[in-house]
Amino acid sequence: MKKIIVIGFLMTSLLSACFANEVNVFSSRHYESDIKLYKKFTDQTGIKVNVISGKDEALQKRILEEEKYSKADLYITSDAGNIVTFDNKGMFQNSMSPIIEKLVPSNFRGNNWVSITKRARILFYSPDRVTRDDLINLSYEDLANSKWQGRIVIRQSNNIYNQSLVASLIFNNGEEETSKWAKGVVNNMSRAPKGNDRAQILAVAAGEADIAIANTYYYALMLSGNKGAEQKLAAKKVLPFFPNQNNRGTHMNISGGGILKYAPNKDNAIKLIEFLLTKEAQQHLINNTFEYSIIDGVEPHELIKNMGLDFKQDLETNIASYGKNQSDALEIMLNAKWK
Repeated sequence: MKKIIVIGFLMTSLLSACFANEVNVFSSRHYESDIKLYKKFTDQTGIKVNVISGKDEALQKRILEEEKYSKADLYITSDAGNIVTFDNKGMFQNSMSPIIEKLVPSNFRGNNWVSITKRARILFYSPDRVTRDDLINLSYEDLANSKWQGRIVIRQSNNIYNQSLVASLIFNNGEEETSKWAKGVVNNMSRAPKGNDRAQILAVAAGEADIAIANTYYYALMLSGNKGAEQKLAAKKVLPFFPNQNNRGTHMNISGGGILKYAPNKDNAIKLIEFLLTKEAQQHLINNTFEYSIIDGVEPHELIKNMGLDFKQDLETNIASYGKNQSDALEIMLNAKWK
């Protein structure tokens, strides 16, 4: 009888371990505010969120190596190129639910992944050296024009945000035209690419260039003062401009997530995604990261709102193409001598 009781106890313990009320998140997002949001989810649902943070390359390598033995349920990353490329490796399963499908526009999700926030990659210019007349109807394509020779700063070719931007140009204009464009942009650079997005904005503020390409939330982060008084002052010396307003609209990218192929807690992972898409969670995200909400009815942070709310977003380019064209985008940039 004692043996039966002991065996029964062990089986119950094992079953409890298998069906733990938790969800395991692998995330390359580096925001402390995300952790606070996961705590809110736990408080509301009782589901514990275990987070493994790291760079995309390391996280993906671990997931691929562990395969069915991985405890990871949900992979969250920045940039559509990252998430689509990983999806193409067969590492996700269907991540949809009726709630998710209703809330997220079809252009910003696949069957196996979903956008959580949006971000725009735009131009920042010096009003001392660039007039509004210079910018009328300006597109990303126009940055290859000799008018901008020696006046542009942008990050390196290995930056995923740039790869997705170039991938979107391939989708819209084809490889041949995009190759010409990349060579024109390299010729118009005021210096060899270096630094992050904030470094590009700082270069324009310092007079090293007239136009920078950067994501909107970096600019807002600088204006917030969270990166110090010097960067706040520098950000005030430049102004934002949303390109391609007379055609397809400004290039949009995302942060997003997908439920992993061998997720041991799929139902909890879906609940977490649904929570991240609530108005409460979206408001928390945009107030702390300066991104755009992926759902309707949530206004951006005041600093983002002041940049302009009436700009036309590119909703024609399927963001899944960023992953599809990522390797071609990098090859085009490298062939153009984009360092």
